Amino acid sequence: MIHKDVLLQELNFKAVRSSGSGGQHVNKVSSKIELTFNLVESFAFSEAQKERLLKKLHHRLTKDGVLILQCGESRSQHKNKELVIKRFLELIRLGLVVPKKRIPTKIPRAVIRKRLKNKRNLSDKKANRKKPNID
Repeated sequence: MIHKDVLLQELNFKAVRSSGSGGQHVNKVSSKIELTFNLVESFAFSEAQKERLLKKLHHRLTKDGVLILQCGESRSQHKNKELVIKRFLELIRLGLVVPKKRIPTKIPRAVIRKRLKNKRNLSDKKANRKKPNID
């Protein structure tokens, strides 16, 4: 399981100037939050979990294994911090999901019979379109 408290302590936050709505206010306040998390050096996960996360999140990680998320949706720095933490936890949760192994099932006889019957009907329909062979 995830050690949420340890995980939240390993997060680094940085406030950055945000683009978007806010008018003149946006030029003087750093409301956008940038979250960085070093997955490789994390103590919250076992080695197997780290491998799974590195594999699943490889397109979102830097070369050093650092995950960077940003949130500038709100004008409030606190709201952006809450949103980015929620996004981060959801990303980690989805990254740790182990997919079920698919067990192939046998095709039922009735399904095979139905397919062959439809195939035969179509063949007969096309055969009836030809001119009759008069000998």
